[in-house]
This record gives sequence, structure tokens and C-alpha cells, in this order.
Amino acid sequence: MCAGERRLREVGAAYDAGMSRWLPIRRDLGLQLLALYLAFVAPVIAAAVVFDTLAGTRLENDVKAADLALAQSISLETDTTLRNALNTVLELSQTPEVQSDAPVLVAPLFAAVSKARSEINLVYLLDASGIMVYHYPEGPSTTVGTDFSFRGYFKAALTADAPLMSIGRVSPTTNQPVTTAVMPIRDGNGVFKGVVATNLALERLSSTLARIAAESSSGLRVSILDASRTTIADSDVTRLLSDGGSSLAMVSGTLQAGKSAFRIDRDDSGREWLRTYVPIPSASWTVVVERPTDIAFASPRLFHDGLLIASAVFLAGGLLFWIMLSRRVLSPLERLAEFSRRIGYRDEPDRPGIPAPEITSLLQRGDQIGHLTRALKLMEDSVERRFTELATLLETSRATSASLDAGRVIDTILEQVQRLMAVNTCALLVLDEKEAVLRVRASRGLSDEYARELRIDPHDPRAPAMRAIASERPVQVPDTETDVSFEPFRARASREGYRSILAVPLIAPHIGPSALVVYRRDPHVFSHDEIELIWNFANHAAIALENAALYSRTDERLQEQTRVLESVMQSMSDGLLLHDHAGRVLFVNRLFADAAGSSPAELEGQSFEQVRRRMVAAVSNPASFEVALAAALDGSGPRSFEFGILRRGQQRDIRARVFDVVDPDGRPVGQGELFQDITRYRELDRMKSSLISTVSHELRTPLASIKGYASTLQQDDVEWDSVSIRNFAEVMSDETDRLTRLVNDLLDMSRIEGSTLRLSRSMSQIREIVPRAIRQVLDRDGHTIEADIAPDLPPVEVDTSRIEAVIRNLIENAVKYSRPGTPVRIRAEADDRNVTVKVSDLGPGVAPEHRGRVFERFYRADASYTRDSRGAGLGLAICKGFVEAHGGTIWLEEGLPGATFAFTLPLPAPDGARASR
Repeated sequence: MCAGERRLREVGAAYDAGMSRWLPIRRDLGLQLLALYLAFVAPVIAAAVVFDTLAGTRLENDVKAADLALAQSISLETDTTLRNALNTVLELSQTPEVQSDAPVLVAPLFAAVSKARSEINLVYLLDASGIMVYHYPEGPSTTVGTDFSFRGYFKAALTADAPLMSIGRVSPTTNQPVTTAVMPIRDGNGVFKGVVATNLALERLSSTLARIAAESSSGLRVSILDASRTTIADSDVTRLLSDGGSSLAMVSGTLQAGKSAFRIDRDDSGREWLRTYVPIPSASWTVVVERPTDIAFASPRLFHDGLLIASAVFLAGGLLFWIMLSRRVLSPLERLAEFSRRIGYRDEPDRPGIPAPEITSLLQRGDQIGHLTRALKLMEDSVERRFTELATLLETSRATSASLDAGRVIDTILEQVQRLMAVNTCALLVLDEKEAVLRVRASRGLSDEYARELRIDPHDPRAPAMRAIASERPVQVPDTETDVSFEPFRARASREGYRSILAVPLIAPHIGPSALVVYRRDPHVFSHDEIELIWNFANHAAIALENAALYSRTDERLQEQTRVLESVMQSMSDGLLLHDHAGRVLFVNRLFADAAGSSPAELEGQSFEQVRRRMVAAVSNPASFEVALAAALDGSGPRSFEFGILRRGQQRDIRARVFDVVDPDGRPVGQGELFQDITRYRELDRMKSSLISTVSHELRTPLASIKGYASTLQQDDVEWDSVSIRNFAEVMSDETDRLTRLVNDLLDMSRIEGSTLRLSRSMSQIREIVPRAIRQVLDRDGHTIEADIAPDLPPVEVDTSRIEAVIRNLIENAVKYSRPGTPVRIRAEADDRNVTVKVSDLGPGVAPEHRGRVFERFYRADASYTRDSRGAGLGLAICKGFVEAHGGTIWLEEGLPGATFAFTLPLPAPDGARASR
């Protein structure tokens, strides 16, 4: 803003402040007229409002009084009817006939009562158990002998001494809606003998209410609700026994006090109703008189609407003169003053402006106000154009500097050029390095076919775009039909429909030859201001392309380095986590995320505290883990520690190491945690210890027996008989067999582990292998071994000695882990592909925590499960190796009692299939 403009604004502001201070109401004609008008109109309107309020209230009170009188009259009539019914049952209960409980005696009495009272449609007698003794009339259907002790009125009569009214219901005897007057029957000692009751026909009550409602033309609706808020009488009989208590609940307190109540509310359809409530004291019933407020208050509202119309006409007539004066003289002058001030404050967007239609109406006037308005409008258009150009350039500058997305910036620039220059078509041409031609990078208004096919040879000096790029100056063609230099491209311009063109070069070191081209459909000579403006847009486009090119080069290198570094860290065999000093996780590789039970994408960006809680939830000893981790992080303890973690149902041993992360200058920027899975090393250590311990124990036991018996036989002072010597020799032979089997198991396990196991296959029958395996079991401990082998089992191609060893090991395992004397069962069956062998015992079975590890080498279940602690823990592992070497599978079946181990052996392929392999 220049100094002169700033001074002009200061003077204008001072003038406005002075005028607002020294221009009182007596100097403003508009304010004077408005004040005079208000002084005349205000008292009249106030009086009309007061009169309308008082008269409307009086009329509404009259309507409420009429409804109240009607409700009270119905209440008194209904109360009389109810009292008559209550007195009737009270008198009946004291008659000798009713006291006698004899139907023959009460029949004439009940008939007389029923004929005397038209509203009573049933008189009946219940005994002390609630059984129907007699009712009149006796037909067409009867409920004599039916138990009605479940009825609420019967239960209430058990403790009542006075007559009472029941709630509305449908009588099972007459199948009509009724309410019942009930009186308990008691003898001279007060003993309950039953009840006598009369049913009042609710339709009779409703007929009376219907006649009352029909006599009124005001939409009247009358209802009677019982103590349970059930409709027992209504001018509309279809509503009998319906729930009518939704609005009654709002005034229940007033009704319980014996007072009447009014309420205005809406029904489900949204219609507003005036409801009048009057209690019926003899039975806690309520009379409800309802009518729509649009009918009930029609007169007050009609009076109110008429008064409003009269007031509106009065106001309209009074305002007419003032409005015409204001609109023709005062308001135009005020708008022109504000319009002139708005021209000087274009850079203040919050300042209110003048709507365009109002200025347009002033422009069309032929008087002095019209002349003044047209002069101000010319000045505004000039200022507006300049402000639009500046604002557009500023917006383009912000878009260029705020985004590295060249495509989006270019689209914004082309849109601004098209809008600001009022041109139909513009395009950005850039060099396509693959085809070595200039092509359309982005365009507005060009046809898709033209944009795809446009190719400009960079060496063609006749093309306007290449001339502009070569000269680094704008080049224009005012008329493509007459310009000689444009003749080679005239047909192309004619097809696309443009007659003039302006090409402006984009000058930047890294984007190659480029130009911004503007097309017009009419011959046009671009002015200096237009060329300068388009050149500004071209410079912004050059900056956007240059920024994108530089960023692309830098970003490609950075992304490549990042990918290499991330691939290295993701390929590590250890878990890695990096976080900054603020505790935000920067990087997590897959192994660490897997240990935490999550994914890298889910953990990155979280706080280290959240990740730590995930790890604590998974470790075996959370307390010691948290203490060790905290000490390693703050440096108060060792930076490396070990802990256990449960992952996928298996216990894993982890060594954690905390290290500091520093920048190239050595300044700490965060910390890292490296988690190494050392379970395998710990397993190897435990396996070595177990192997040494087990083998040494298993070798020592038979060697000790052999050594003991050999030493005993060598003693010179004892003469052993032949039987003892033979027993000693058998023991030594058995222990030697045990020793040989252990050594063979170790050798077999070694071959299985080293994949050097060789099988000597031959066609064999399972029914021949099983008996041989049973005979090899040395210690049966009283167990019976039962074999159930299907006689039609096909032969299998196996190494007979290995499969015998599998079956023998499974039998010995069953003998070892079951009580003495229980049977061990062997079953074999076949399907289309395999022969399945199962060995079952009746022992305690395998606990769930051991099921997943029973086939591991040197693994043995708890010794409490077995009667014999001998064994190296290799039997099931060797069975698994032998079976899998034959192409089969072995598993432990679920279920109790006992344990069942099963394995499969594949059947040989048919001759045709074998030949085709």
C-alpha cells in the first residue's frame, strides 16, 4: 500500500468518526421519520396485544369450563351407576339365598336383579375356592365349575369387607367387555364363603358416551378409565379395554387428591388435543373428555388471527410512505456511500459489501443517482480487475511453494490462466525425452484427441512454442489464418477451432524445453499487460516443475537408501525396536512385532510405553522383566538381560540388549532394543545336559547289573548251582540287551537327525509284523496285549525291522504308563491310501501341556505318570522318525480313557500308477 493511499484512508476514517460523533438524530431525516413512526405505532400495537391476550385467555377458559362441566356430569352419573352396582352386590351378599350357596335359591333372585338393572348383563356366585357356583343368565354358554380364583377382584375380596370394582376385561361367560362389582360373602363368624358379583356391560356405558359425543359438532371424544388406566367406556367402542394411561400418568397426583385436571398434548399423528380429567371417587375411575385444540380453540384463534391481520394492515399502511422515501432517496445514497468506501477497502474481506442486484438497479436509473452510480461502477471494475490479478498470482505462488506435486500445481496454474485471462484453452508443453518431441503435459479446454496427437519437433523453428523457447521471449500469433509463419500448422488450428495463440517459455535448468501456450477462438492481439501476466504464470509453472525434478532426484536416492536399510533390518535374525527420546516408536522389524503379538505397521508411531505393556503381557516373569528393562534404559543396570516369553503356545528364551542411537555428531537421538531368540541355544544346552545325564544313567544301570552278577560268579568262596548260574546269566543277558537297545536307539536317532537312515523295504503283512513286535516286549508286568488285525489288510512295502521297532516301542510305552494288569490293545485297518495302526492303553493319558512335545527327543512326561522312571526319552522320537521315513504320519489321538498312539503307512501305488511315475 502506497503512502498516498494510506493517507487517504486515514482521512476517510477520521471523517467517518467525526460524522458519527456530531450527527445527531435531528440531522438524519431517516431516523426522524422512523422515530415518529414508532412513537405512533407502538402504543396501538401494545394495546392490541394486551386485548388479544385477555380475550384469548377468557375464551380458552370458557372452553375448558364447558369440558369440565361435561366431565363432571358424566362423573356424577357414572358414580351413581357404580354406587348402585356396589349397593346391589352388598344387599345380595346379605340375602339368605346367597348365604345358602344353593343355585336353586339364588336363581330367581339373580333373575330379578338382572331384569331390574339394564346395565347388568351377568350376576354370578363364586364359592370360597373361586369356583363358579351359578350365574344368570344361564346360557347360551356356561362357566359353572370354572375356577376364577386367579382373578384380581377375587384375590382382593379375600381380605375386603366392603364391595369393590374390578378392572375392565372380557368376560369368558358372555364374551363381552365388562367391569365387575364384587362383594365378599362372610358368615356370622366372619369366615369367607365366596363372592357375589355383577358384570356391568361396558358397551352400555360407551353407548351413552357415544350419544353425548354425537350431539357435539366439535370433535368431542369421551372416555372412562378404570384404576389400571384401561379404557372401560368410550364414545368409540373400538377403543374398549385399550391402554389409555399414557397421558393420565402425568396428572395422576392431582386426580388422587380428588381434583380435576387439564392437559394439552399431542397424539401420535402430531395433532394437539385438549384433555379434561375428572375423578370418579367410588371406584378410582377417571372421566376423560378430549377434543382437538384446533376445534376447541377455533374461536379464540380466529379472533387472534383477525387481530394479527388488522395489525399487519395497519403496520403496512404506516410503513408504506416511509419505505418509499427510504428506498428512493435515503437508501440509494447510503448504498452509494458504502459502495464508494468498499472500492477503497478491497483488501479487507471481512468488510460488508453491496449486493450486485442493488447496484444494478441504481445503474438503470436516469437521474443524478444513476449517473453517480455508473461512474463509481467503472472505478470499481478497474480496481476489481487489479485485485483479482494480484490475488490470483498470490494464490498461485502459495500453491507453488506449498506443494511438491507438480501435476496439481500445473492444473491450478492452467485453471487460473483460463479464468483470469478469459480464454477457452491453454496447455503446458514439455519435452518427452523418450520420443524427443514436445507433448502436452497438461491442458484446459483442448480436445483429448488433439492433446494426444500433438507432437512438436524441437528443431522446427516455425512452431510458436519452439520460437519462444529458442528466444526465451513470448511469441504470439494474432491471427492463424493470415500469419505466414503459421501456415504449416493452419489446418491443425482450424480443426481445433482457435484463431490466435500466445507461447511463453518456461526457463529452468532441470526441466528441459517447455512452454505455456494460450489459445483464443478469435483473432486477438495480446496486450503488454496480458503477456506479463501470462509470463508470471509461466514462471510459477517453471518453479513447480523445477522443484518436482529436484525433489524426485533427491527422493529417489533417499528411498533407495531407506529400502536398503529397511531390508537389512527386516532381514535380521533378531528383533529390533528403535524409539526417540520422546518415547515414540520409530521402527520395528517383523521379528520384534511377532514377539509382541502384532505387526510393524501397528506398532510404529505408538509410544514405547504401549509397546512395553504388550511385551510385559507376553513375558513369563513380568516383574523381573520390567525391573531389568528399566535399569537397562536408564543405565543403572546391565544393558543386556534375559527373559522368557510365551509365543504361539511355546516358551521362548530371549536375550535383550539396550543400546543408544546417536547422530553423526555423536549426540543421542533415541534408544534401541535388540531381542535375540536364544531358545535354540538353551535347548541345545539342556539337550546336552539331558543326553549326558540320561545316557550315563541308562548305561550305568545295566553295566552295574552285569558287573554285579559277573563279580558274584567270580567269588571263590561260594559254589553256585546251575539254576542260579542260569538265572544270573539271563539277567546279564537281559541287561546286555537293554544296553544294546539303548546304543541302537542312540545310533538310530543319530541317523534320523543326520538324514542318513537307510531303509530295507520289502512287501510285508502287518498281521505278521505285530506278533513279532509283541514277542520282543521284555517286561509286560501282567499286561495283556490284545491284537485286532483286520484279516483282509493289504501288504505294505516297509522295512520290517523298523516297523517292528515302532510297534514294540509303542507297546512298551503303553505298558510303562498304565496300571499293571490292564490290557493294551492293538488295532490295524486300511483305507484306499493307508494302513493305520493304533496302540491304546487304559492309563491316565497324556496331560494337555505334554501333548505337543511327546515326540521330541529326550523329552519325558512327569514321572508321576509312570511306574518306571527308566528310559532316555528317545522311543517316541525314533517312532516318529521311522514312520516319517516310510512316508507316513504318527500322532496322539485326543480323548480318554488312556492314550492312543496311531500311525499310518502308505499303501503301494497300483501297477498302472507305479508305471506312470
